[in-house]
Amino acid sequence: MSRLIAAGLLLAAVLAVASPAAGQVGGTTSTTTSTTPSTTTTTPEIPGAPAGQPGATSPATILPGGVASVPPDAPWQVANAIRAANKIHTRTYIWGGGHRSFKARGYDCSGAVSFVLHAAGLLSSPLVSGQLAFWGAYGPGNWITVYANKVHTYMVIAGLRYDTSPLGEWINQGRGPRWRYSLRTGIGFAVRHYPGL
Repeated sequence: MSRLIAAGLLLAAVLAVASPAAGQVGGTTSTTTSTTPSTTTTTPEIPGAPAGQPGATSPATILPGGVASVPPDAPWQVANAIRAANKIHTRTYIWGGGHRSFKARGYDCSGAVSFVLHAAGLLSSPLVSGQLAFWGAYGPGNWITVYANKVHTYMVIAGLRYDTSPLGEWINQGRGPRWRYSLRTGIGFAVRHYPGL
């Protein structure tokens, strides 16, 4: 009986040590653990993925220069979204920028989100933040989640926040389209995703 208890304690200790630390994007990272008599697997959950679902298996990371990496297992829509976000990264914040056309000198929040969604093949014309609150389907996605209300919108792609607002940032990157090092709670925002992503 004491061997069974010792084995149980050893398994609990191994699981506690195996739990991954929070990634560079800030916030917390949860894990889903399943145990069978012969194996134990731990799958990291990505912020923005529905509770209990693993989401992206390889989260994006912020590289030197502030652009994001494309995870090797990312669907083509996600890879295109990240490349598009990298393309307008550090553009000037211009209120109304990106509303008339996807190409602009600078972007506001909805212009930047619209630009990225269009590049991913998920949006045909620019939308303002209030319209993005009704885009796609309700709830978070596995790879891309849009947060929108009447006055602001931002998105999480492969675990990274893409936002024109520096709210909650621990380093000052200024306003405008940027990959942010911290996540936001999403309180007060409609949470939307494209079905299948």
